[in-house]
Amino acid sequence: MKVRLDFQIEDVEKQHLDEYCRKTGRTKTDVLRELIRNLVIPKHS
Repeated sequence: MKVRLDFQIEDVEKQHLDEYCRKTGRTKTDVLRELIRNLVIPKHS
């Protein structure tokens, strides 16, 4: 099941994401999904 996630970012962060997407030819959704999938979940001791 897919869910919608809305959040606010600073203008400079959006510009950075837009530039990255333009240079790599990827969508914002694709880039953000990859970043989330690659998050390392810390193990508690």
